[in-house]
Order: sequence, then structure tokens, then C-alpha cells
Amino acid sequence: MSAVLPAGGADTLNDAQQKSEGVWHAAWRRFKTDRVGFWSMVVVLAFIALIALAAIGVVAKSWQDEVGVPNAPPTLMGPAPPQATSAVERPTGPNVDLSDIDPLAPRYKEWDEKARQFQTAETAKRETLPFGADRLGRDVLAKAIKGTEISVFVGVMAALAATGLGTLLGAAGGFFGGKVGDFLEWLYNVFESIPNILLIFAFAAVVGRGVQSVVLILALTGWTGMYRQVRAEFIKHRGREYVRAAEAIGASSGSRMFRHILPNVSHVILVRLGLLVVGFIKAEVILSYLGLGVRVDQVSWGTMLAEAQSELILGHWWQLATATLFMAVFVTAFSMMADAWRDALDPKLRGLE
Repeated sequence: MSAVLPAGGADTLNDAQQKSEGVWHAAWRRFKTDRVGFWSMVVVLAFIALIALAAIGVVAKSWQDEVGVPNAPPTLMGPAPPQATSAVERPTGPNVDLSDIDPLAPRYKEWDEKARQFQTAETAKRETLPFGADRLGRDVLAKAIKGTEISVFVGVMAALAATGLGTLLGAAGGFFGGKVGDFLEWLYNVFESIPNILLIFAFAAVVGRGVQSVVLILALTGWTGMYRQVRAEFIKHRGREYVRAAEAIGASSGSRMFRHILPNVSHVILVRLGLLVVGFIKAEVILSYLGLGVRVDQVSWGTMLAEAQSELILGHWWQLATATLFMAVFVTAFSMMADAWRDALDPKLRGLE
């Protein structure tokens, strides 16, 4: 025996299903309608896949190998014109033993063989590469891919760490207030009173160089902006009706903070996260450029830009252009993706549906 729905029952059921739709599911549904944001996410995921392949050695494994002649131009430019070289020829004489006269005479044949081997190896190197070669003959494209692994890893991991720290402290300070809020405000003011660049240099001098060190430095110096915004949002939301209703039905403080308030301020966190990723990638570039970032046996966009400085004077611009292109594409795509997620999670825009 089938149940009979009252008039308008189907519409009521659909409305109930829409109201029960989760916050993240609804945000994903809205995000997919933003073509720019969606394709920006595709670009970011492509970079992440490239980073994973570089990490396991599938691509850019031999980025340190000298596969081309020094400063080989990009393929579109063609090989560089041959340079005239002058060779010093050893005078030849009668086939006699000169060992008694010249003690180095027995080594001449060995040196000639090594010179021929060196010339053969130099000839085997490629005169042009897809994105050119650096001053040592290393493939600029392979360096850019390997540099993407380190620069993006540093930027994303440092931003996530700073976001987690700033969100946790901001949520505690804004929700509880009182002595907890006063202590966190004091801690925030201590970090804000020191110029950020000096704080970064101070931490860099203490913890040293390396990828993990750069992540730690940027996370410890970059959480304050996130803390300030999250604290303000939690102060604004803690007295609203939906939070009081959750408290009335027995929801704990942690549940109200992270299950009720946090999803409604996530759009603010995402905006700040996008800014932190972009800012931290630039900070890594600056630190590596100044010699305070990654180690000398590693490569990042910052080390590539530092090397390109001397090459640019000689007219070899391709390493600078390649590092800049990779950085610009990733930073732009990540920023647009973060903006699209911000719009999808914004409660004000959800209310307009």
C-alpha cells in the first residue's frame, strides 16, 4: 500500500534534501560551476602530479647532469654559432726517444689521448635544449621541474603550518576570550612588534639552511595574520543564534568551535591561505637568492634566479624566463583557485541561492 503525499509534498521533500546538504558538498557543487576556478585547480593538480613524479625520480632525475654545452640556447633559437678557437700544436720531429732530454715525454701520448676523449665528450653534448642550458650545461627545464618540487613544497607546507597554528590560536582567543585571549594577544603583539624580515633572518641564523628549516622559519613568522582574522571572525560568530542553539542542545566547546563556527569562517581562512602560499613561495625565492634558503646541492626557483643574474649580463635569459614562467603560472592558478573556493564557501553567497 503506497503512501499518498500531500499537495506540495514533493517540493517539501526536495527542500528538505537541499537543506540537509552538507557545507562541503554544497561548496563543491558551486565550485564546479566556476570555470576559471575549476581549470585553475586542474593546473594546480598538474603541478602537484609533476612534483610527485620528480620526487620519485620519474622526471628531472638527472637535473645535475651536464647534458648540453654551456649556455646552450633554447631549441626555438637554434644552436649558437661556433666560436673560433686557437689550438696550440706541439712541434713534431724525428721518431726518437726524448726521455733522456725531456722527463715529461712519456706522458705526452697519455695526455693526447685524454684530450681526444675530452673533445669527444664535449662534441657529444647537445648544442641546444628545449628550454636551454645553464652555464654548466645542465638542462634548464629539468632544473625548473626539480625546483618546482622544492619551492611549491616549501610554500604549501609552510602555509599549511602557519594556517593551522594561526587558526588554532585565533579560534581559542576569539571563542574563549578572558585570560586566554589576553595571553594570545600579548604573544601576537610580540611577534608583530619585530619587523618580519628581521625575524626571518634571525630564525634562519639559528636553525640553519635546508628545506625543513625554511618551512619552520616561514611557519613561525607567518601565523600572525591568520590569527588576527580568525580571532575576529570567532568573536563575531560565538554569540550568534546557531552557536547558542548548539550550546543549548549540549554541544561541547570544541564542537561549537570546529563543527559549527569553523565551516562558516572557512572562506576567510582559504583567502588567507592562498595569500600565504604565494607570499611564502616568494619568501623562499628571496631566502635562496640571499643564500639563506635551500642547500647548495639542491635547486629551487630562488637558486635559479640567483644563477640567472650573472647569465643575464651575457645575454643568456632563458634560465630567468623559465623559472619566472613556472612560478607565475603556479602562483596565478593557485590564487584563482583559492578565490573560487572562497566564493563557494562564503555564507553570504550561500544565502543567495
